[in-house]
Amino acid sequence: MRILLMAAVVPLLVASSPGPVEVVPVTQTRAFVDDPSGSPANADADDPAVWVHPRSARQSVVLGTLKEGGLVAFDLRGRTLGTYPAPTAPTPDAKPGRFNNVDVLARVPVGGRVQDLAFVSDRGRDRVRVYEVDGRGAAAGAAVLRDVTDPGARPVFSASEAEVDDQRTAYGLAAGFVGRTPVVVVNRRNGTTVALLRVTAGPGGSVGTSAVASLDLPSLFRLPDGTSWAPCGEPGEGPQLEGMVVDSRHGVLYAAQEDVGIWRVPLRATGFGRPELIDEVRSFGVPQTYDPETGECAVSGADPGFGGRHLVADAEGLTVGDGYLVASSQGDSRFVVYERTGRNRYAGEFVVGRGRGNDSVEHSDGAHLVTADLGPDYPEGLLVVQDGERTPATGDLATTGFAYVSWADVLDGLD
Repeated sequence: MRILLMAAVVPLLVASSPGPVEVVPVTQTRAFVDDPSGSPANADADDPAVWVHPRSARQSVVLGTLKEGGLVAFDLRGRTLGTYPAPTAPTPDAKPGRFNNVDVLARVPVGGRVQDLAFVSDRGRDRVRVYEVDGRGAAAGAAVLRDVTDPGARPVFSASEAEVDDQRTAYGLAAGFVGRTPVVVVNRRNGTTVALLRVTAGPGGSVGTSAVASLDLPSLFRLPDGTSWAPCGEPGEGPQLEGMVVDSRHGVLYAAQEDVGIWRVPLRATGFGRPELIDEVRSFGVPQTYDPETGECAVSGADPGFGGRHLVADAEGLTVGDGYLVASSQGDSRFVVYERTGRNRYAGEFVVGRGRGNDSVEHSDGAHLVTADLGPDYPEGLLVVQDGERTPATGDLATTGFAYVSWADVLDGLD
């Protein structure tokens, strides 16, 4: 099933913002450097996920993607448990694995077993890779993850290996349950397609995914003044999606389209409902022109005033917990909070500042919130966010990491 639509946008009435609350991390992970000589090599932190131990909360595990650096696991103190390399290129001319997003699901029934699984979008090879989480959690050390990907896993979007190397591949990823059915949702690099996948049993206890349905979100928007607008980008590329979260409790997918805003999409085990744009970035509707000389977009007209108030492009990581949806406003390093139900009204915003010996968080990409009691540091839950600019940086190389924030601190600020 494929749904094509052109969005007609109506401005929303929203409460005015009093300004962001500042919270500080409880701890942070080591920094990662996008350096071919690093360990791991070409490590660029991108997206986190949290696995909660069902009996011993302090043995819970935080996972993070490192792009070409693969996958990494941490304990609740931010210490590295192990790193897990992305696949090497199958031929000298092919692209190597590049891990973009990760999400976790507990108690997934597959192949006659119930497993706790981590799903990873491999942007380099256009696959979903699957890891089993050891039931001991952090106590298992580097053995906490085991690659159980179906060896016959096929590309998510590409029709051939040659097309994989064009890199219009699996990009953002979210996992969840629709009723009792486990699902994985993946979006496509340089496009607006979202794919719904079901979890399948592979040979020898391996785990795979297979396509169920797809949805094309808009690349052209009808504005309230009757004109049409498309986000600026390189010729042939659609307005990119990445950050997503499945709200399993309410049967909803939230998807962030970077230069557009946040979509709310009803989710069924067999497909998608009609998307609704719940908030736009501030630059929504602003005319821009692509400059092939610089490879950048520049404003080429007056702001018509149809953008939202809260998000500054790029709209990035999304996560849900308690009664809230949290979104990364990457363009100005804030996090915007919405109500999780109803009309998803604006509920507040916060920034992650410097403190407790930890760095502040800038230009955050991915985020993951769990609201279980994880001990004295996280009595109301844990929010893990990617830090896009860890300082001090290593020369002019991208230096990134992950920060752990007490959800209780955020709730106090929102109140």
